[in-house]
Amino acid sequence: MKIEASTFFLQWATGGMLFLWVTTRERLVGLGYGWTTRIIYIAIAASSLIIGLNLNSLWVREISTVLFLVVALISMAVSIKRKNAGVTGQKIAAQNRSRRVAEMLKRDQLVPGSERVLTSKEFPPFLDLLAPACGVVGLIAGSVEAGGSTWLAICRILTGSAFLGAVSNSMLLGHWYLVQPGLSRKPIHALINWTGLLWLPELIFLLIPTGMISVLNGTIDDNYNGLLGWFWVACVIGTIVLVFVTKLALREKQYSAVMAATGLMYLAILTSFGMDLVARILLDT
Repeated sequence: MKIEASTFFLQWATGGMLFLWVTTRERLVGLGYGWTTRIIYIAIAASSLIIGLNLNSLWVREISTVLFLVVALISMAVSIKRKNAGVTGQKIAAQNRSRRVAEMLKRDQLVPGSERVLTSKEFPPFLDLLAPACGVVGLIAGSVEAGGSTWLAICRILTGSAFLGAVSNSMLLGHWYLVQPGLSRKPIHALINWTGLLWLPELIFLLIPTGMISVLNGTIDDNYNGLLGWFWVACVIGTIVLVFVTKLALREKQYSAVMAATGLMYLAILTSFGMDLVARILLDT
C-alpha cells in the first residue's frame, strides 16, 4: 500500500472538517472556533493540492481537493456574514448564567436578550459537511491508487481520516475554553469519546494482513531490527491510555481540568499520528 503525502494531508483535513461539524451542530461553541478550525484545515488541504500537483498528480483527488477548498471557503464566508446572529446555545447559556446571578443577588431584573433568541439567520452547521463529502471522493481515489487490497486501503484511509480529525479537534477545542469561559464540557467530551471509539477500528484495519502483524513477526523488515514496529505498538497503547486519562481529568470540576485535558490531547496527537503514519510508512510497498 503506497503512501502519498497529498493523500495524507487531504485525509487529515477531511477528518478535521467532519468533526468540526460534530461540534458546531450542537450550537454551543462560538463562531470563532469554527473560523480558526476552518483556516487550519483549509491550509492543510491547500498543502495537499500543492504537493499533489507538483509530485504525483491524481486528477480525481486534486479536483476533489479543489472542491473541498471552495466549499470550505464558502462555509467560512457564510459564517462571517452571519456572525451578528451568534450561536443559540452560547446565548442561552449566557442568559442562564445572568439569571442565576440575578437570583443569587435577589434582584428582579430583566436578563439581557431573554425575551427572544434569534435562530433564523444563524450559520447553518450542515455547510461544514460539504467539505468532508468532497474530500471523501479524493480519499477513495487515493486509496485505489495506493495499490494492494482496495477495500482495505479505503477502510484504512477513511477510518484514519476520522481518527486523526477527532484527536486533532479535541486539542483545538480544548484551547477554545480559554476564549469562551463557561462553555459546557459536552463538546470536548464528545470529541474525546469519538477518539476512543475510532481507536479500535483504526487498530483492527492496520492489523489485517498484509498489516502490522507482518512487521512485528519480521515478515516485513523495518530496517531497524524491529524497533519501528515496537515503536508503533507503544503509540497504539499510549493513545488509548491518554484518552482514558483525559476522560478521568475531565471528571474534575475545576476549570484547570480542561487545560490538563488539552495538554494530554497534545500528547495523544503525537501518538495517534505515530499509530497511523508509522504503520502506513512501514506498509508502503
